[in-house]
Order: sequence, then C-alpha cells, then structure tokens
Amino acid sequence: MGRGKRGLLAAAVTVVCAVTVLAVPGTAFASAPAGPADPTPAPSASATPAPAVTPAPVPDAELEKVRARLDGLYHDAAVATDAYNAAEEKTRKQSVQLARLEKRTDTARRKLAELKDQAGAAARAQYRDSGMPPMARFLLSDNPERFADGAGTLLNGARATRKLIAETDRVERELKRDTDDAAARWKKLERDRKDKAAARKTVQARIKDAEKLESRLEKKEKERLAELERQAARKAQTAWLDTGVLKKKAATAGATATATSAGAKAVAFATAQLGKPYVWGAEGPDSFDCSGLTSQAWADAGTPIPRTSQEQWRQLSHVDVTEMRPGDLIIYFADATHVGMYVGDGKIIHAPRPGRTVTVAGAGTMPILGVVRPDA
Repeated sequence: MGRGKRGLLAAAVTVVCAVTVLAVPGTAFASAPAGPADPTPAPSASATPAPAVTPAPVPDAELEKVRARLDGLYHDAAVATDAYNAAEEKTRKQSVQLARLEKRTDTARRKLAELKDQAGAAARAQYRDSGMPPMARFLLSDNPERFADGAGTLLNGARATRKLIAETDRVERELKRDTDDAAARWKKLERDRKDKAAARKTVQARIKDAEKLESRLEKKEKERLAELERQAARKAQTAWLDTGVLKKKAATAGATATATSAGAKAVAFATAQLGKPYVWGAEGPDSFDCSGLTSQAWADAGTPIPRTSQEQWRQLSHVDVTEMRPGDLIIYFADATHVGMYVGDGKIIHAPRPGRTVTVAGAGTMPILGVVRPDA
C-alpha cells in the first residue's frame, strides 16, 4: 500500500474511534495525549446501582424513651380532655339555667306590665273623679248611707292599693335579681367556653405531637414499640396480682363481690362498646373517651354519674380495692385523669387513648388511685 493510502486509512480509523467514544453515555474525557482507542466501552455509572443501606434498628432503650414520651403526651392529652369535658358540662348546665332564668324574667316582665296597667287604671279613675282623692270625697259626704258605703269602699281601695304597690315592688325585686343572676351566668358561660376552647387546643396539640413522634418510626420499630407496651402492661399486671389483692378480695368480699343488677347492666353496656374507637370528648354512641364510656354505662343502668373521671373520683363513694365488684370504677393516676370499669377477674373495660379502641385490660396495668362505687 502506498504511503498516501496508509495516511488516509489511519485518519479514518482515528475518526471512527472518536465517534465511538462520543456515542458511549457517561464517558469521561481525559486530557492525556491520544493513543490507540480502547474498543471496550466504559461501564455506565447507572448500570450497577449502589447497594441499599439498611438503617440500623433502633435499640430497645431508645424505643423505651419513645414509649415514655408518648405516655407523657397522651397523659397530657387526657388531662386536657378532662378539662374540656368539665368545661363542656359547666357550659351545658349554665345554658339550662340561663334558659330557666329567661323564662322567669319574661314572666316577671309580663306581670310587672300588668301591675303597671292596673296602677294606671286607678290613676285614670281618680282623674275622672275630678282629681279628688277618695279620702276627700269620703269626708265631704253628708249622706250617712253613702258615708258608710264610702268607708267600706275606701278601706277596700286602700287595701288593694297597698297590695298593688307591694306586688309591684316584689316583682321588680325578683326581676332585678334574676336579671343580675343572668348577667353573672352569662359571664361565667363565656369563661367556661374560653376554658373549653383552650383545653381543646391543648388536646389537639398533644395528640398531634404524639402522632408526629410515632410517624417517624419504621414499621418494624412500631411493632417492637407495641410489643414493649404489652410487656410493660403484663409486668405491671403481674406485680399488682402478686400483691395478693384478688385473694384478699375473695377472702373479705364474700357475696358483696357479685355485681348488683344496676352494676351488671352497666357492665353489659360497656361490653357492648368493645372495639369502638376512642375519641376525646366523645360519649357515644359510636365513640367514647374513658369517662364518656363509664358515665354512659351507668346512665344506661339508671344511675347518672359525673361526666369526668376527676368528678367521678370526687363525688362518688370510695371503696377499698379489696371490696370492688363488677360495675365499680377504678380511677387511675394521681390526678384522676383515667377511669375504667371493673368487670371481674382482675380486668377492666376502658377506652385507652387516641388511636385505640374500647378494650379489655388488666386492672393493674396503670397506677391505681382508688375505686368508686356509683350505686353505693
């Protein structure tokens, strides 16, 4: 081959190699002098994906901290829920009382208008008699019979006038008292509404914080957290049973351990709600919070009780834990912010917290403050 032909061939090879290099995606260009072309294309960066990085599992110690934090948030939500329920109950009572006061003040206003009409009629009658008072006409009479009749009429008129004045004065006082009472109750109603709004805001904030904290956990971590909760509940229940409380109960209670007819009815109501969701502030029929469940159960049994767990603890009769019977209410935590219904065999039915449903649990799974009996 001639020298000219060999030069053209070398140039052609060089061009083909350059095109080949450009056609390979992701190829980097080196600044080194050109040499013989590598016929093997460089591997693409995306052709071999990096191995997936599996996050290290969260240690149980850290999950326990999460569980403690969640317990704290939900306890704060329970405190705020009780405050909300209490304000709701006060608002309801104030509204009923204001409605009664409004009826009374309307009646008093109508009565006062009637009395003023009567007083006006008497004044108009006196004007028709030339403005002369009855006493003057009586003294100026020279007819003995008319004098006697006038004396009786004057006496009756004086009595009627005094009665009219006294009745008017009484109705005016009642109207003022009821009006002042209504004004004070309106102010209290507004305070209760503000308290309810503040409590609602707190409940929603605590639940939102808890949900946000739980959402950061992976599925396996959530499952492990749930298992840790069950372990803690079993441990607490075992410790409570190990005190011998049920044995003492059996030895001391005797026949009193049996539910009354009202208690049995309350237990039946609570049992029928199993599986329904916890919703703060709810009292049925589709959802409940803890005290909403117990108050509605006893209302169904014909014994109305306070709406909140704190008022149930404050107002209902206390009994020793060794004497409790089905239908009694177990109040939990030092601030009385949770309640469950004892159903026998060391178990309760309760509405635990947001995200859970009405369920059966061990009576000793939470710190017990005491036991109350609605039908004592």
